[in-house]
Amino acid sequence: MRYTEISKGFCRNESRYSPAYDEINVICACGSTFKTRSTHKGDIRVEICSSCHPFFTGRQKLVDTEGRVDRFQKKMAKSKDLKDKKELKDSKKQPVAAR
Repeated sequence: MRYTEISKGFCRNESRYSPAYDEINVICACGSTFKTRSTHKGDIRVEICSSCHPFFTGRQKLVDTEGRVDRFQKKMAKSKDLKDKKELKDSKKQPVAAR
């Protein structure tokens, strides 16, 4: 077993056991790129980064990859239309006079 000397003492040399820790590019969907270090080979592509995430930017932006927000908004609009039609129908009904 080999050991390397460090200012605070000795530590085990694990360069044989550890994977390569190289510099890579991280590319966001918004176009922002930055460099980091990782054991991953090649570039990493992400959907959201600190340049476009609402928590860091302070801007509200709907992030919808599967159309869930659009589907929800259509569902709510349809529900509102049905409610309005029902209220209109109920308002047209005249109460029957008691005999």
